Amino acid sequence: MVTRLLLLSVLFLGCSAPPPSPRAPLRAGAAAAEIEGDNTMVIAGGIHPGKAGDQEGQLRAVAVVLEQGGTKLAIVALDVLMVSRDLLDAAAKEASAATGIPFSNILINCTHTHHAPSTVHVHAYDRDKVFCERMSKAIVKSIADAQGRLADSEFSFALGHESSVGQNSRLLLGDGTIFWIGDRSDAVRPTGPFDPQLPVLAFRGRDRKLQAVLFNHSTHTIGTGKPGVRSPSFYGMAAQELEAELGGTFGFLEGASGSTHNLGVPFLEMVHRIKAAVRDGLEKAEPRPVASLASIKREFPYRVRKFDEAKEDAAVSAYCKKRAGGGADSIIEAFRMARKEIAPQQGEERKTWLQVVRIGDVAIVGVPAEFFTTLGLEIKRRSPFRHTYVAELANDWIGYLPDRKGRELGGYQTWTGFHSYCEPGTGEAVVDEVVRMLTELAR
Repeated sequence: MVTRLLLLSVLFLGCSAPPPSPRAPLRAGAAAAEIEGDNTMVIAGGIHPGKAGDQEGQLRAVAVVLEQGGTKLAIVALDVLMVSRDLLDAAAKEASAATGIPFSNILINCTHTHHAPSTVHVHAYDRDKVFCERMSKAIVKSIADAQGRLADSEFSFALGHESSVGQNSRLLLGDGTIFWIGDRSDAVRPTGPFDPQLPVLAFRGRDRKLQAVLFNHSTHTIGTGKPGVRSPSFYGMAAQELEAELGGTFGFLEGASGSTHNLGVPFLEMVHRIKAAVRDGLEKAEPRPVASLASIKREFPYRVRKFDEAKEDAAVSAYCKKRAGGGADSIIEAFRMARKEIAPQQGEERKTWLQVVRIGDVAIVGVPAEFFTTLGLEIKRRSPFRHTYVAELANDWIGYLPDRKGRELGGYQTWTGFHSYCEPGTGEAVVDEVVRMLTELAR
């Protein structure tokens, strides 16, 4: 009997699983490269071209590069309104060639500041070619410099909140329209949610000093400390002030904010509140193991919508004549010219990028549009990752993406133009595909 037990013990030990291999160390590096503008450049963010005579803060490309076990990721925050994939693809491929980071592992998110020179063809103006060239060089430089600073790192995370800076801005008005600009004294209620989550992802070196911080929030990036300036706006100013105070490199990732704006908090107070929320997150952040880094970047097909010119013109004209004051006629004409250019493209199929990135048990989702908040919340609800956050205007720009209910309600974000041209249902289709990609990433 004893001999049999000894034999069974030997067989059991011989079949036992080998001890787990030690987890590969995480390394992180971060860098910022300034994108210089000047007073001759057209500022994006409005319906008509404008100029800025001064600047506050810097417009930057901020890159965080992570490496573990031979896998490298780069996440870039870009202080511009938005950029189409032709420019971003070229910059990401150049950065990949310079650093060896796979193109599929580079995510470039625009912070959506409305106070930078134009990088897009939208409304009544076009790209500034000189600024776009500087932007592309800054993207490549920031990634290369960040990789050059790679060092052992500890990852920590906290889910913070900031619920006072923004709100759902698509207010139902007394006449049944949806608020965009002008008088809103007859506002009845918001027509959708606001997402107050403010995740903070921190990376510290062996000396416990900050290497990099990424934070995410979902409000339109509009507002400056003084008029007539180029500016990264309140999120970018908060990031740069936190760097000066705490060290490290801070990058902001714009969340699903196609339907959310600040409607009353002063600029300096917004900066203060965002800084306070990020600081609170840093104080509460707890170390988290990073079992793996991974990324999936996949092309996604969509179509240009078909539209009724008479109905579109009537909707724009009625709203603007009632609420846009003396600027109504020029706004109406800008939309007419945009629809004239888009009309021959109706029904055309195009392709854009969707991306999901995994940092341990935290997932970042890159979508290429001004994404309605309700769609971002649906991704969070359906994600297999407990911690999932959306970075809109990533890797491309295909205009606003409303949910079907939001589209039915109408309003500026749904009017046909360069800013909004995808067929109905595209937002929901993006959500479905992203959830499939997250599920694949989770395996």
